[in-house]
Amino acid sequence: MPRPRKWRKVCFLPENNRFGPLNSPVNKDRFVIMTIDEYETIRLIDLEGFTQEECADQMNIARTTVQRIYNDARKKIADSLVNSKVLKIEGGDYRLCDGLDKSCGRRGCRRRRFAGGLPENGS
Repeated sequence: MPRPRKWRKVCFLPENNRFGPLNSPVNKDRFVIMTIDEYETIRLIDLEGFTQEECADQMNIARTTVQRIYNDARKKIADSLVNSKVLKIEGGDYRLCDGLDKSCGRRGCRRRRFAGGLPENGS
C-alpha cells in the first residue's frame, strides 16, 4: 500500500487561474495544467525570493519535494510560453492556510497580514 501524499500548505489561491495566448481558440489539447502547490512554489521561490529550504518550511514539506514540484512547475511554464498553450492553475495536494499557523504573517504568508485574506484589490 503506497504512503499517502502529504498536504502542502498554500497561503492563498491565485486571483486568476488561466493565462495564455489572447488570440488563440480554446482547445483542450492546448492546455497545460499547473497544480496549486506548483503555483505556490513559483510564488515563494521566484516572487518572494525564498530558498528551496525556506519554501519547504513554509509549505510544511521536504526540500527534495519542493525541488521536484518547482522543476515540474517551471517546465509547465516553459511549455506554455514556448508552445503557445494556455496555462491553467487548478487541483493538487494542498491545504489552504487558515492564518493561524506560526509561520502566518511572516514573509511569504499574506493570510494574517490581511486579517484572514487578501484585500479586495489584491494588494
